[in-house]
Amino acid sequence: MNQKTQVQWLLENYETAEGVSLPRSTLYCHYLLHCQEQKLEPVNAASFGKLIRSVFMGLRTRRLGTRGNSKYHYYGLRIKASSSLLRLMEDQQHLAMRQQPFSHKQRLKPVHKLEGITNGTAASGSSSSQQQQGSGGLSDISTQVQQYQQFLDASRALPEFPELDLQGKALPEGIELEHIKSFQLLYREHCEAILDVMVNLQFTLVETLWKTFWRFSESQAGDAGTMAVHSESEKRLPKSCLVLLCKYDPVLRWSHDCDNTLYQGLVEILIPDVLRPIPSALTQAIRNFAKSLESWLTNAMMNIPEEMVRIKVTSASAFAQTLRRYTSLNHLAQAARAVLQNTAQINQMLSDLNRVDFANVQEQASWVCRCEDRVVQRLEQDFKLTLQQQNSLEQWAAWLDGVVSQVLKPYQSSTAFPKAAKLFLLKWSFYSSMVIRDLTLRSAASFGSFHLIRLLYDEYMYYLIEHRVAQAKGETPIAVMGEEEEESDDECQELVLPADSVPLDDESLEPPTKLARTDQRVLFAAGPAEN
Repeated sequence: MNQKTQVQWLLENYETAEGVSLPRSTLYCHYLLHCQEQKLEPVNAASFGKLIRSVFMGLRTRRLGTRGNSKYHYYGLRIKASSSLLRLMEDQQHLAMRQQPFSHKQRLKPVHKLEGITNGTAASGSSSSQQQQGSGGLSDISTQVQQYQQFLDASRALPEFPELDLQGKALPEGIELEHIKSFQLLYREHCEAILDVMVNLQFTLVETLWKTFWRFSESQAGDAGTMAVHSESEKRLPKSCLVLLCKYDPVLRWSHDCDNTLYQGLVEILIPDVLRPIPSALTQAIRNFAKSLESWLTNAMMNIPEEMVRIKVTSASAFAQTLRRYTSLNHLAQAARAVLQNTAQINQMLSDLNRVDFANVQEQASWVCRCEDRVVQRLEQDFKLTLQQQNSLEQWAAWLDGVVSQVLKPYQSSTAFPKAAKLFLLKWSFYSSMVIRDLTLRSAASFGSFHLIRLLYDEYMYYLIEHRVAQAKGETPIAVMGEEEEESDDECQELVLPADSVPLDDESLEPPTKLARTDQRVLFAAGPAEN
């Protein structure tokens, strides 16, 4: 896309006006959408910003919003009334309101009809097949955002990045401090652009942003058009300097920390509440996006030093894994919600649970878990009471959170907290598997319901422990999950055996039979399908 075409597009869609402002990242998102529809190669955010200032002379930049949630805006610029972008902005109410000075974002009204996402990745795993065709792309996008953005937390801004600590290390030959500052500024702008396209559910544009930032070229030699696209980036930070910085330890550590901050923010935007219902189409789009992340990134960084690629992929992999786990947890939560609201199923579960020989279960599990009898008995009683009260899913979540707090209280402010938390997770999983085994051998009519509830509670316990460990370490959950496993065998001092290997003493157990028809349906609804 040459400069003349870019200028024409800007003049057709924007105009100067007093007393209005437009988020800087929103303009760039509009530009990326335009390039995607027209199959044009976009320039990076910094180059686009320079172009805007050259077209609209005297344009001012202001940081608007509350502290911690502010964003840079172009002050004195708005979308033309005749522009198709205005219709897009009107559909995205939270963006439209931001054109008015000091206004707050508003939530979209609920939309009951939910269809497949056309601009995300629900339809296909190939990025090339997801490109928009023709001029109808913007209207499709506006429909998508209107339908699904109400389920996001679009109010979050990108947190401040940490300072880059050189730790007294000498700069690489040919690198000046100005090069490092330029890299930091470009990286920040790059991350802000990623956040903005994600808020607008334009998942495939993430690949485009990565390719642009890392100066990806389809041909290794680089044709004239590609070189023109990267020329502005070259002026701010030559690729030769970018390559050198990608081998410099302080820059590698800083980039890793920034990625963890970015990805944690994106998780909290896409899935602000793991228990709140999310449309299946949006869930599937997020899961397909997570599948594509690593391949997009490694492809975009084809000519970047291995040290930086490894750092980037580690964080991206943790991000993708977190998205997959949280969407699975959310799906389980919705399936379990139906069970917990069914009085007949709850009564059957209570009846079957009262037949379980918990003393025998505890005797067998204690050899592995070494849990105090009184703690196990209290959890058993609390579980039965909570089930009998037919508590909501949210009340069950609060109970599980309370269990974690109670068990880990002795380890608060201790360096042993992460180890104790992980060990508790193993014990919880083993003990619950013993209960499920007993129910299975007794041919419990509610086995399917219990299996579903067990899957959910195990996943939610994992979620809680992950966040508690991150809090104890002063890191983000993404950073914790991205850490390389360096734990030795002595990290887990107790042998955890499969439940099936522990003999039962009760000879009166009935042989397993087919699940009750109702519980078969419950069991098969337990997990989201992978496309």
